[in-house]
Amino acid sequence: MDHKPLRAVLFDAYGTLFDVYSVGLLAEQLFPGQGARLATLWRDKQIEYTRLVTTSNHGAHYRPFWTLTQNALAYAIKAIAPEARGDGWPAFEERAGRLMNQYRHLSAFPENREVLQALRERGIVTGILSNGDPEMLGISVRSAGLEGLLDHVISVDGIRKYKTAPQAYALGEQATGLPCAQIAFVSSNAWDALAATWYGYRTLWVNRLNLPFEELGTQPHRIGTNLRDVLEML
Repeated sequence: MDHKPLRAVLFDAYGTLFDVYSVGLLAEQLFPGQGARLATLWRDKQIEYTRLVTTSNHGAHYRPFWTLTQNALAYAIKAIAPEARGDGWPAFEERAGRLMNQYRHLSAFPENREVLQALRERGIVTGILSNGDPEMLGISVRSAGLEGLLDHVISVDGIRKYKTAPQAYALGEQATGLPCAQIAFVSSNAWDALAATWYGYRTLWVNRLNLPFEELGTQPHRIGTNLRDVLEML
């Protein structure tokens, strides 16, 4: 293993810094008894769509992450409420709009500021490397009060390829000017932590939900339960 000192930490945004399932409370209010299922379907379909548009037809079907998030929500609503399909959709547009607005302001995990401040005090470069498009990320960072704590907010939108494309992970090296062996990549998404490990980053998987890691023969460099575990990597 490369033991060069870590000089930067890049975080995934959605699921890692911002709780994608925090929309569940509003979803439950709008769809009683179905909120948790809707939130899960929404997230799963969102990730599936990023993979479809990245790998199909050389990216000809690329859409910004905000658009894919809208598309995924429409699918999730129609999955739990068949009456929303076809001509029934207009009756659900107001609820969909409220959920999308909530997605702009996802709850931030409580340790975010503490960890980012500690990293900056140690002279570590900090950043986000995310599938989110620039406007989404800007709103989320401001809403969470993280302005001034991040040296880089990196979106894949400029290359029109989502993670897990290697070109997406390469953006971290390009932005920081550092080799991936000196960059820690932190994600709560196991698939993201795995692909970043394959790419060459020093990885921390934040296993907030006590799940098994991916069964593909590679482990992240470290497994933790919250963002504070990244401080143990330094």
